[in-house]
Formats: sequence, structure tokens, C-alpha cells
Amino acid sequence: MASTDLRAELGCSICLDIYTDPVTLSCGHNFCRVCIEQELCRLEEVGVYSCPHCRENFFERPTLRSNTTLNNIAQSFLSIPEQETSGIFCTFCDFPVPAVRSCVQCETSLCYHHLVKHDQTVEHTLILPTTSPARRKCTVHHKVLEYYCCEDSVCICALCMSSGHREHRVESLDGALQIKKDKMRNVLQKLTTTMEETEKKAHSLQKMEQGLQGKANGLTERVQTIFSDIRTHLEDLEKRVLGEISSRKQKLSLSILDWIQELEVKKNELTSKISHIEDLCNVTDPITVLQDSTGDDFWDAKEAVSKGKFSEFKLHGVGELNEGLISEIVEESLSKIMTNVKTRLSSLGQTGLLMNINTAGNHVHLSDDLKTVTWSRVSQCYPETPERFQYPQILSTDGFHTGQHYWDVETSDTGGGWRLGMCYPSMDRIGDHSFIGDNEKSWCLRCQMKQYSVLHDNVETMLSLKPSCHRLRMCLDYEAGELSFYEVCDPIRPLYTFTATFTEPLHVGFRLHKSWVKIIDPE
Repeated sequence: MASTDLRAELGCSICLDIYTDPVTLSCGHNFCRVCIEQELCRLEEVGVYSCPHCRENFFERPTLRSNTTLNNIAQSFLSIPEQETSGIFCTFCDFPVPAVRSCVQCETSLCYHHLVKHDQTVEHTLILPTTSPARRKCTVHHKVLEYYCCEDSVCICALCMSSGHREHRVESLDGALQIKKDKMRNVLQKLTTTMEETEKKAHSLQKMEQGLQGKANGLTERVQTIFSDIRTHLEDLEKRVLGEISSRKQKLSLSILDWIQELEVKKNELTSKISHIEDLCNVTDPITVLQDSTGDDFWDAKEAVSKGKFSEFKLHGVGELNEGLISEIVEESLSKIMTNVKTRLSSLGQTGLLMNINTAGNHVHLSDDLKTVTWSRVSQCYPETPERFQYPQILSTDGFHTGQHYWDVETSDTGGGWRLGMCYPSMDRIGDHSFIGDNEKSWCLRCQMKQYSVLHDNVETMLSLKPSCHRLRMCLDYEAGELSFYEVCDPIRPLYTFTATFTEPLHVGFRLHKSWVKIIDPE
């Protein structure tokens, strides 16, 4: 019988709650003493007494008899927490009563009533109700498990200690339990810390993903605009070139038609002369032939044809279409389109940058537009702030925790040195390890004595490339974990790429010595 069924059997039909000091009427039904007395007092005014459950009438006020057994069952039921009132019942009760304890030695479960009697008779090991109390006994000696063997990692009884585990390190169950709980608490603390870090990273990655999505949408829109403009320019160029070809072809066609017309006239003249001369060749009369002048101008006509307008046609005919000129127009126009495209592509990802005066060391001078940083021999006497560097260094105002960015800077051509890099905002601001690149929270490119090197976590790597120009580019791909440096010359020359798993926002940072750095705005 489930606990809900037992609760129904122990419920008063008047107050609908568990019996409190239950009493029985002569009809056999039970009620709380207070409940039935109040009901009988009410019926006394009516003059007729009856059972509230079966409605049996009584001529006199019925006598109330205490039901001790039912009271004990109700008290046992009420003494058990709600979560323990289901599943395991007393071994000795004739009807299902929830057990409050199980005896390991007896391998029985007991309700509150039988538990009291059990405690008064023997001292056995009592545990919370269980369906298998035998699990608390040694399988070899059938004695209660009281100790824990640390070497074999098993629970043992007293007899086991003097046999198979005699020379082993043994703890009491409570002691071993405490040791294991301490270990589990340590593990739990580490797991909790790991969980918190995982949640932070997951949250950070979610923010990255959101930022990446927005960045990708914006970049997609800008690239689509560039390609749309390219298509428009190419279509315009195609129309212009085809129109130029058509216009030149039309002009040449008109000239050629004029020449054809003139040649047809000349052809007719020549046909007439040829016919006349052929006729003369058939005449036998010498006077007639000799006095006719038709054939005298033949060579003159031939010379006119070879040296006159017909030669101009040969010189300026089909060649007037001039494929070279058309090719030059196309090439020049495409070059202009590509120049425009390169300019627009170079601005993709370039992020405007301002330097934070509150981080500047006292020997750093910052221009009014917050873009030119200059080393100063004279202290600037800045007010003290927690974020200010002890040495001539400065960080950008904005941090970057997602996306792809790059910044172009111009550096001085002096005998001094500089460091360009990126740092976590949690980097130390004072001390020997507060230089950019001299700790695990910063990465930088360094130029000293006209020699490049890179630094991270105070490890310096010399580069074989020598400085060839004064414009540099720093590129960040946060999600890919890449920080790259380039010389912006023709062509762009890669210098070095750091790879890392970034865990904080990154700020651009400069360190100066007798030098200056200027941020180049996006075009």
C-alpha cells in the first residue's frame, strides 16, 4: 500500500487530517477526539445524535473510547519526513506502516512503535530505511561493516582486520567517510571553479558570436556594395567601348561606301573605254584608228588610280578601327576601377583608434587629437590613476574582444626605439614586468637599433628582416587567436604572427624611447 493510501486510512472524515487522539464510536468509526466532541455538541442542540460517517443514530450521547493502536500508527506516520513515507514498511506490522529505521543485524525494517521496543532490547546498528540492509554486512563473516581498508578501498568488519587486512591501513567508517568527503569537497570546489570559468568562456563566446555575426553582416553588406559598383562600372565601360567601336565602324563604313560609289563610277568609265578600244582594235581603216585619241590617256588614268585617292583608302581603310586604341581605353578604365576597388578594400576592417591619456606614463606626450604619441624628456606630471603606467607606455581607449581589425601607424626615423603591440587591461602598470611584451598578458613588435624583434612573456625572438619603411600595420583576428605585424610598403611585407587563445579584451599599446608613433586614420 502506498503512503498516500495509508494517509487516507489515517484521515479523520471530519477535519480530513491525520488522527489526533483518535476515539471510536460504537458503530466502529474513528474520529479525532476534538472533532467528534464538537460535532456531538452541535447535534445535542438538535436532539438526535448520529455518526458523521455512516449516519447511525444514537438515543444517548455516545461514549468515546480511545483507540491506542490507531493513535500509535498515526504518530509513527507523522514522525517520518515526507520523503521517507513511501516504499519501505515495517516488517512486524500486520498492515503496511512506513518504516523509520532498518536494523543491519536483524535485516529488518521497523516502524516507530517497533523501533522503541527494539531499542529497549538490543544494541544493533540502525540505519535509514532500506530494502537491502544485508549490504551493510561483510559477505565473508556476515558481521557489520565497521571499518574501511584504505589500501584495498573496501569496507570490512572487525574479523577482516585480523585476517586478510591485518597489515593494511584501516580507518573507521566515519573517519574514512570524512576523508572522502573532504576529497570530494576539494574536487567539488575545483569542478565548481571550472564550471564558473566554463560559463564565463561560454558567455564570452556567445558575445563573440553575436559580435561576429554583426561584423559579418556589415562586412557582407560593404563587400556586396563594392561588387555592385564594380558590375556597374564594368557595364558602363562595356557600353562605352562597344559604342566607340560602333561609332568608329559607322564612320568607316560611310567612307568605304563613298569609295565604293566612286569606284563604281570609275569602273563604268573604264568599261566604256575598254569597249570602245576593243571596237577600234577591230577597225581596219588606219585613218579612223590613228585619229581617235581614246587610248592615249590610258597610262595617265592608271597612274591616277595608283597615286590618287585609292591609295588613301589602302592607307586609312580597315586600320582606322584601331584595336590598339580600343585596348588602351579598356585597360585605362579597368585600371581606374581596380584602383578604386583597392582603396575601398584597404579600408575593410580598419578600425579608428584613440589613445587613453589616463594610461600614459609621465614621459609620454599625447596630441590633442589623441592619435600621436611622443616620448618626452620632461615629465608631464599627470595625475595618479590606477591605470597609469610607471614607464613611457600608453594603451588605447577601446578594447577589442571579437572580430577582425587592423591599424596602420607611422613611426619616427630616429635612434630611439619603440614597441607596438596589444595588451590585456589586467596587465601590471608598475614594476619590471609591466613593459609591453615582458609578461604573459601582452604581445609586441619591437624596433631597437634598426633591428626588429618580437616579445611575449619576456621571451624575445629576433627577426631577420630589417626595417625598410616607417609605416606599419597591426592586424588582430580575435576568434582565430592571431596578432600579425606588417610593413606597409609596396608590396606589403609580413613580419611576424603571434598565435594565442585570447581570454580578455585586447587594447593597442605603445612603448616609446626617444621616438614617436602616429595613428593613421582610415581613408
